[in-house]
Amino acid sequence: MPFFSRFEWMLALRYLRARRQEGFISVIAVFSFLGIMLGVATLIIVMSVMNGFRAELLDRILGLNGHLTIQAEAGLHLKDYDRVAEIVAAVPGVTLANPMIEGQVMATANNVAAGVVVRGIRQADLSRESAVANGIREGSLQDFDSDDVVVVGHRLARKLGLRLGDQITLISPQSTATPFGTVPRLARYEIAGIFDVGMFEYDSNFVYMPFQAAQTYFRLPDMASAVEVRLSEPEQARRVAREISQRLGPNYRLYDWQQANAHFVNALDVERNVMFLILTLIIVVAAFNIISSMIMLVKDKGRDIAILRTMGTARGTIMRVFVIAGASIGVVGTASGFVLGLAFALNIETIRQWLQNLTGTELFSAEIYFLSKLPAKVDSSQVLYVVLMGLALSFLATLYPSWRAARLDPVEALRYE
Repeated sequence: MPFFSRFEWMLALRYLRARRQEGFISVIAVFSFLGIMLGVATLIIVMSVMNGFRAELLDRILGLNGHLTIQAEAGLHLKDYDRVAEIVAAVPGVTLANPMIEGQVMATANNVAAGVVVRGIRQADLSRESAVANGIREGSLQDFDSDDVVVVGHRLARKLGLRLGDQITLISPQSTATPFGTVPRLARYEIAGIFDVGMFEYDSNFVYMPFQAAQTYFRLPDMASAVEVRLSEPEQARRVAREISQRLGPNYRLYDWQQANAHFVNALDVERNVMFLILTLIIVVAAFNIISSMIMLVKDKGRDIAILRTMGTARGTIMRVFVIAGASIGVVGTASGFVLGLAFALNIETIRQWLQNLTGTELFSAEIYFLSKLPAKVDSSQVLYVVLMGLALSFLATLYPSWRAARLDPVEALRYE
């Protein structure tokens, strides 16, 4: 025999179809349904967007920066960078170890200036940088081995009015002594390529320069700023760093990507958890609405309950009738929210583009959010947790009203009718 009988289902569904005089109860039930549906959908959408936002940002950051960075002790430049790269490349789990030079300069072109980060790197290593190599919008990396070329982000190129083949002037804060005093060091380079990695900060601030040209420009002959290390499994960065440290000795400092971006990753995690707690309150409020509607339904159906009890209907049957009535609102609301949230999350960029075209306003500015599109990553475990939470809260909300209905005294109920 099934746990819920056909009679109990029939009676529960009949109670949900409110008559004219029970319109207010029906309104509360509808709002309960809408509250649970919107709560579940909103949770799925927001968690998916935040997961996508986190994954996209980390992917872009790690696409341009190494998982580990090796520097000389006390902030000195590396003189034995090739030996260090060779030793590190032999460590299990390391996929790439490349020396690089990095410095901040002023870039000017067409009477416009902007502060940029210049990164000197070898052509072969840059070609293996998936974010930049796959993001070349104009030009190519074939001519990157020349001493007078650079590759810039497309937003920086647009800001300075640069096109492929144009000249950009880089002004270093390290001055040059002349008979007329010290003057800033200037050098002109040709634009060999323009990249677009989809992250505002990098597309507007980074300039890539051949490694030997960077050594000449920053006056670091036979030296490098650091050795960048890429791993097959970024999550194992700390374990690999310990092994690298043992092989290199004590004269080097190692930073992994989690240390370098600790404040950023922690801020995303805290924001995600806080948003989850806040949006969960929507479902909790909807569950309280179910309690209210069920209590009012029990009070309105007091005479019916009394008649059923005098006819021999068990208290368990009465309780199950109202459990079905209340839980049905939660189950249907949760299922609807699941479908709505999943459909919205999977098509959120299309919806954003449609709303943007409809309103004529930019809804997701890259200057503010650092990404050129709205990302979403649906985590099946999180979706399952949200759905189970909606079902659990809906079921728990029916227990007290159902218990009150089952404990109703038929004599007292009929006496006051």
